[in-house]
Amino acid sequence: MAPESGKGDIGVVSARELVVEAVGRAVEAAGLDIGTERISLERPNDPSHGDLSCNIAMTAAGRAGRKPRELADEIVKNISFESSFVERVEVAGPGFINFTFALEYLTGQIALINSLGGSYGDSTLGGGGKVQVEFVSANPTGPLVVVSARAAAVGNALANVLRKAGFEVQTEYYLNDAGSQVRKLGLSLMARFEQRLGRNTGFPDDGYPGGYLIDIAGDIDVEEGEGWLGLEEEEAASAFGDFALERIIGQIKEDLDLFGVQFDVFFRESSLHAEGGDIDRALGIMKKHGATYERDGAVWFKSSEFGDEKDRVLVRSDESPTYFLADAAYHLNKLDRSFSHVIDIFGPDHHGHIKRLQAASSVFGADENWLDVMTVQWVRLIEEGKPVSMSKREGEFVTLRDLALDVGPDASKFFFLLRKTNAHLDFDLTLARKESDDNPVYYVQYAHARISSVIAFANDEGVRFPDDTSCVELLREPEEIDLMRKLVIFPQLIEGAALSREPHRLTFYARQLAASFHHFYHICRIVSKDRRLSEARLLLSEATRIVLAESLRILGVTAPEKM
Repeated sequence: MAPESGKGDIGVVSARELVVEAVGRAVEAAGLDIGTERISLERPNDPSHGDLSCNIAMTAAGRAGRKPRELADEIVKNISFESSFVERVEVAGPGFINFTFALEYLTGQIALINSLGGSYGDSTLGGGGKVQVEFVSANPTGPLVVVSARAAAVGNALANVLRKAGFEVQTEYYLNDAGSQVRKLGLSLMARFEQRLGRNTGFPDDGYPGGYLIDIAGDIDVEEGEGWLGLEEEEAASAFGDFALERIIGQIKEDLDLFGVQFDVFFRESSLHAEGGDIDRALGIMKKHGATYERDGAVWFKSSEFGDEKDRVLVRSDESPTYFLADAAYHLNKLDRSFSHVIDIFGPDHHGHIKRLQAASSVFGADENWLDVMTVQWVRLIEEGKPVSMSKREGEFVTLRDLALDVGPDASKFFFLLRKTNAHLDFDLTLARKESDDNPVYYVQYAHARISSVIAFANDEGVRFPDDTSCVELLREPEEIDLMRKLVIFPQLIEGAALSREPHRLTFYARQLAASFHHFYHICRIVSKDRRLSEARLLLSEATRIVLAESLRILGVTAPEKM
């Protein structure tokens, strides 16, 4: 790796910070009192529009009582940068302000990337704020299925993005190991165990029909199982349920490990139910704040007063707590753990829970934006152009483990992150299995492997990373400049993905970066008779490898050196 160079020191302060500060001063000079926190930057979709774009003129025009384009023109007149940083500032469209980096800045960043390695793109945006990301959290009544696999990919990548952006992140899986579903699981396993003994006692109408319970029933010691059958039904259901839970939870952890996703904490719902515990405490706080009332023997939460479509039951007429009260108590527990921000990633059928949980959190004293909830939409598996049949009701479904063993964890996670989290996803199994440029994850990984091969070849030819990195000034070909422009926006991409909670931006970026490198590779000879140019192109290639590897790491995908 190349040593640190004095050139490119401007990169120690992120380009975003420099541009935001300059825009802030220009906006103030235009007579507007707007904090820099309201100034956001995006990467233009069209590279000809520059490297960064700001819409502050359009968002502030109404407040200023001016036309966006006119305000943008005035802001631009008041913006000044070092010529070695920004080459051009222009107003485009209805009032976008676009910034184009100078070539001197681009080449300086190549030296900087080589000196920083994987820490390039690290940000102080989060300021060390303590954030919890809870994801997957599927009921432990069966194996993790495909939509849970998508949630695992999204949550894992989001946590990595937030860490890269300077947040202290804790990942958590909430295990719903209490309530009627566990009783139903116990009765289902009891029926499978009796079937194993040759007794056809029938199967619960609302039981869990999957074949996985047949396998679990086969693991029960016959003598011990016979003893459970001799208990009262509720005690028997509890014994069989506990056995099933531990086996399924163990399998969930093994499957997640196979998928390459680890959690810092597995939190059990049952811990909330202790007498005087979080459920009792949550109910007490709600009552104290006048947020409850009684009707028909049940205790209700006034969630409609907080924007929910209707009030919700907290305690049933039989005095048992509802799932909502347990979920509310769980978020009280999170608040007690001093997270500055909590992100929940829900499945597609849990959208209705959002308002009521945010309402409960506000009653507990959380700030308005403390709880952020994302939803992961359904996945449809496609094979040879046709949908793969999946019926949870019939107990036939594709599991996370099935998918990981079929197409591999890398392809699975990359494909799950090809679209926005809240958009439905068609997962093409046939494409995911291909080892060709048609497969997007293969295409990106191959770029990384190709660079590793180039570096090895250069070493064999006696071309190594130079101590004097001033050779980067020789990088002036269009393909070189295009690749550099892709590389230098990586820090801004990380911050944008963290702020927007959109880790899928990294898959789009990685594909574009890989495409730029492949094009550069075919047009520009990296190792040639011109030693200094060879060294410069080797530094550019290594900078690309570093950023590709870091992008893939954040996505939870491996960066192979050979393919």
